[in-house]
Amino acid sequence: MKKIYHLSTCNTCQRIIKELHPLQGFDLQDIKTQPITEEQLEEMRTLTDSYESLFSRRAMLFRQRGLNKKELNEKDYKNLILEHYTFLKRPVILFNDKIFIGNSKKVVEAAKEAIHS
Repeated sequence: MKKIYHLSTCNTCQRIIKELHPLQGFDLQDIKTQPITEEQLEEMRTLTDSYESLFSRRAMLFRQRGLNKKELNEKDYKNLILEHYTFLKRPVILFNDKIFIGNSKKVVEAAKEAIHS
């Protein structure tokens, strides 16, 4: 599978997608206009160690809802990601059987290496 879950209004996501070009055969999914499904989230989860690793603590709703003061479990992370797109750490890049989550330089370099090697 070759897929990138991103937010088209996010400058960081757009910059990373440009860095990764060419992206032949990749499906780009804007999670704001086309929300992720439970099945897609499950697929991501099978490639990583937890729902928490897919969860963005930087989302404005995280603090607004007081979630930063609560003890969240895996079910909470899953439900929050499915409830609102901002809770998914972005971008999420699926390439064959690998997953690259987030926008850290290390993650982006690893994705670039995997895609273009």
